[in-house]
Amino acid sequence: MIAHEQLIAQVQAGQLLESPADLSEEYRTVLVETLTITADTELLGALMHYDNLYHERVPEPFVATLLAIVQDEFGHAHIAYRLLEDLGVDVEALLWDRPPEQFKHPYAMDMIYDTFAESALIGLLQDRAGYHLLRDVYLHTSYAPWKRALVKVDREELFHMRFGERAVAMLCRTVEGKEQVQRALDWMFPITVEWFGQPDHLKKRDRQLEFRLKGKSNDQLRQEWLADVLPFLTRQGLKVPAHYDEKQQQYVLDYPFPCRFIPEEKRWDMSAPVTWEEVRARWRARGPANAWLVSTFRTSRAFLDALTEQ
Repeated sequence: MIAHEQLIAQVQAGQLLESPADLSEEYRTVLVETLTITADTELLGALMHYDNLYHERVPEPFVATLLAIVQDEFGHAHIAYRLLEDLGVDVEALLWDRPPEQFKHPYAMDMIYDTFAESALIGLLQDRAGYHLLRDVYLHTSYAPWKRALVKVDREELFHMRFGERAVAMLCRTVEGKEQVQRALDWMFPITVEWFGQPDHLKKRDRQLEFRLKGKSNDQLRQEWLADVLPFLTRQGLKVPAHYDEKQQQYVLDYPFPCRFIPEEKRWDMSAPVTWEEVRARWRARGPANAWLVSTFRTSRAFLDALTEQ
């Protein structure tokens, strides 16, 4: 296995690493952690529209689109888990044996999405967050197999974002639809701001940047996302608790970051700032839909086992 210092020099010089044999132990550890987050996010992201599809809350013109998105997400998860398998990870254990709270997807995914407006904003806000994060990996990662795999993912994530734009724009054409979007946006915008993680100044060391597994920091990616999403939301006449500050030359949130979230009510108390330790404790405890998400995809294992026994 390559020495850590030699690997750092190689990746900082722009060299791509082609196989597990090229990795140092520390690089492999960080890569496995990063790929696990990606795989879990794609897998459980495939189920976020399930409730709205199952209960027929999706307008007919968007049903086929959402089903295609679900298929894409499962495909993206397969890519990341396959890369983990090549790194010697027991993927079967990851999928079937872990407790639900040990999955490593963003907290926002542990909520129940039960209106079409919320499905629309998943595409507009959260798929867009995922796009920015994975496009950064695609453009900058030093691990060549992942870079090649993300060519397909990058293009399909654009499709998911366009669904969100079309659906939100359609809903905002009517007073009732615009009100539905605004209610969903009030809780979904701040929870997606969290998607990018804690601010840069709280991280003593970013090993993903050090190993060139990504190219930009949490705050840089959050700013890119804000710059991408705020103009669109503003054009729809929606109220967003953020603005561009000319003096600072960046987007600024109009509420304490972080602040208190009441998951059972899908509501933020923006008058109640909290610490990042409190936020991390909420993330660790997971959200209301965590067990449901994991158990829903695991029903497929029971189905396959039953077929095998016949």
